[in-house]
Amino acid sequence: MDASADLLINAIVSGLLLGGFYAAVSIGVAIAFGMLDIVNIAHPAVILLGSYVAYIGNTVFGIDPILAAVILMPAFYVLGMAAYQIYYVAFERRDDQSLRGLSFFFGILFIAEVGLILGFGVDYRSVQAWYTQGNLDLFVIELPWRLLVPFLLGLLMVAGLQIFLSRTFIGRAVQAVAQDQGALRLMAANPVKIKRIAFGLSFATAAVAGAALIIIQPVEPSIGREYIGRIFAICVLGGLGSFPGMVIAAVTLGIIESLTATFFGPSWAPAVSFGVLLVTLAVRPNGILGR
Repeated sequence: MDASADLLINAIVSGLLLGGFYAAVSIGVAIAFGMLDIVNIAHPAVILLGSYVAYIGNTVFGIDPILAAVILMPAFYVLGMAAYQIYYVAFERRDDQSLRGLSFFFGILFIAEVGLILGFGVDYRSVQAWYTQGNLDLFVIELPWRLLVPFLLGLLMVAGLQIFLSRTFIGRAVQAVAQDQGALRLMAANPVKIKRIAFGLSFATAAVAGAALIIIQPVEPSIGREYIGRIFAICVLGGLGSFPGMVIAAVTLGIIESLTATFFGPSWAPAVSFGVLLVTLAVRPNGILGR
């Protein structure tokens, strides 16, 4: 096999692995935006908090970065419930969540970023684990461990949440809460409580996504801005509220970005990705698996 074919295969495989990571960082927005109709623009900042939690656990306590994030998932869950409760009392209950509610999440985004700058400075931070170096070689295919582990982590989170949402009463209530709150009340479920639980899940998944992020690359407090547009694009492209669609969109964008960066240069990757988003939505406005 010639060098160009090897390069193409490895670019596709890297894009596939990158897509799994994109699914991990997008799953929280798929819950908040796709199922609750809440535009949580601060989600990348929550992911970054997860990255710094993994960094502290790894460098200060010597804990595996993924394990450190998993240990603190309950704390992120409670933080998410508290964030939604404030949002509900201040905006949603008054039916004022459109512009002022969006400003609330922008405020959280900037407060989190400034807090991280004050606490850690603007230097890049990284973690050390056995999977941050080296490759898994399969004939001509090289699978970097730093991409393979986040890929598997992302698929595991998506599969677990899909099972939870489809096979439990609370999960089905989360899917229904933005569609018909009246019918949900007839089923003896409090819509506010269901949304609070769902928002907590959104934040909890962000903790693990943050660990995946710092495994792939070093982080600094403003790096979350790079993912805002990409995360929402993946959710819209996949179809709001559809986890399988989100995974397909994440993998598609990952492969497109990898191929573009390999053959045309990294600076073209975001433009091509969003070009594909616009074309897809022009043909199918509801997204790939949207209803």
